[in-house]
Amino acid sequence: MYKLIALYKTPEEPDAFMAHYRDIHVPLVHKLPGLQKVELTKIVNTLMGEQGNFLLAEMYFADEASYKAAMKSPENAAAGKDVGSFAAGLVTLMKGEVLKV
Repeated sequence: MYKLIALYKTPEEPDAFMAHYRDIHVPLVHKLPGLQKVELTKIVNTLMGEQGNFLLAEMYFADEASYKAAMKSPENAAAGKDVGSFAAGLVTLMKGEVLKV
């Protein structure tokens, strides 16, 4: 399983950020082809490491091929354009392979 991970820094206006995220961005994300699951985690505090993180979003795909297809899709282009409109400079995007432990 592969996932796209988005880590957001604390925005200047957290309530406005979350309203946009829930009402506009998440519906765009749910249109990604091959998307199996989305998990959001609101960061309560950082116990060790870099401070100032606000939200962690994880988008799951069955395998690397599904992930790659989603990343090349017009739906992802729309979601990417949106994230640039409200979270430029706040987001770090990562690709991960889920490992069984």
